Order: sequence, then structure tokens, then C-alpha cells
Amino acid sequence: MVLAGIGAGLAVIGAGLGIGKVGGSAMDAMARQPEMAGKIQTAMIIAAALVEGVALFAVVVALIAK
Repeated sequence: MVLAGIGAGLAVIGAGLGIGKVGGSAMDAMARQPEMAGKIQTAMIIAAALVEGVALFAVVVALIAK
């Protein structure tokens, strides 16, 4: 039970770090090339959704494993 909580917590921390990295990199890219902001934003949203999906899957697996 405790290990499931730790696993779920680590998954959420990893997702937060991943989305922060994606968002920060996207902001840097938009600052360098403002004309590409639309394409960069679309790619950023897709990447953030994939990171969230993996994190949700990890949380579900951790909770099922308990």
C-alpha cells in the first residue's frame, strides 16, 4: 500500500518536471522565433498531453499493484 503511494507520487512528480521542461523549452523557442509560435504551441500541447497520459497510466498501474 505504501509503495503504491510512493510510485504514484513519483509518477506525478515526473510528469510535473516533464511538462515544466516542455513548457520552458517552448517559451524559449517562441521567444527566438515568434513567427513559429502557432506550430510550437501545437507541438507543446501534444507533448504535454503525452506526458500526462504516461503519468496517468503510471498512477493507475501503481494503484492497481497495491
